[in-house]
Amino acid sequence: MIHIENLVKRYGETLALDHLNLDIKEGEIFGLLGPNGSGKTTALNCLLALLKYDRGDIRIFGKPMTPASYEIKQQIGVVFQNVAVFNQMSVQENVDFFCGLYVPDREKRRKLTEEALLFAGLQDYRRKRPRQLSGGLLRRLNIACGMAHRPRLLILDEPTVAVDPQSRNRILEGIRELNRQGSTVIYTSHYMEEVEQLCTRIAILDRGRCIASGTSEELKSMIKTGETVTIEAVSLNEEQLADIRRLPHAFSVSLEEQTLKVRFTEASHNLVRLLHYLEEQNLAFGRVFSELPTLNDVFLEITGKELRD
Repeated sequence: MIHIENLVKRYGETLALDHLNLDIKEGEIFGLLGPNGSGKTTALNCLLALLKYDRGDIRIFGKPMTPASYEIKQQIGVVFQNVAVFNQMSVQENVDFFCGLYVPDREKRRKLTEEALLFAGLQDYRRKRPRQLSGGLLRRLNIACGMAHRPRLLILDEPTVAVDPQSRNRILEGIRELNRQGSTVIYTSHYMEEVEQLCTRIAILDRGRCIASGTSEELKSMIKTGETVTIEAVSLNEEQLADIRRLPHAFSVSLEEQTLKVRFTEASHNLVRLLHYLEEQNLAFGRVFSELPTLNDVFLEITGKELRD
């Protein structure tokens, strides 16, 4: 559905996109991850023909994407991180207006607007103005405006920022339902657990390049971390930390505020060995956690950075 080949974009001396290559298949919920400054926003703006790029090729639905590709743009819905609705209009009027940018037929638009309100759970708020809504409801209105025309491709940029858990769950389930109904979704988020549970395939961008892509499990198989053990309320001296670093399969050991975190390569009995050492040293400790690799581990190991808002 989407083909991006050797995309280059410069801002003066800054190389924002460095020969970016990306393919997204129809029917996917495609996660796009990257630290701040990785090129995600630039890539999306180029994809939508909102930015001129220096070189490369972008094709959507098999056709070149240009600023004048109105037939393609009519099949795309966009929900940016910053809420973009009109405070002078009611909830229903906002959805109707944005739907009307794509659907001129009044009767069809009325039906689609009603479906979008029901979909977002906003039917009881239809006459309210956006400033009267909570943050979660405002996000849901933003999404309703972006998907009311039933786009073939829906781009969602940080749609759950600063919303309550109930609204977040409703938004995520809504995205799954849109995908089941036929929309291909591009999804960006700083919430790794969302991406892991929602996306069928994921790409990690850094310094304008795609440095890894695949399913969540495929990405996890690319990294060294096989198990992370966390032990709370434990006091260790430097000699004891050095002993732990010498445990079989341990490759990263840190102690912060009496919380020990040890990363092991994939192997059995890591936790048993670590607890046995603490017992030998007669060391008291609090809660113990053993976790398999997460998408956050993948991101940290591949990019060497934390994903922050």
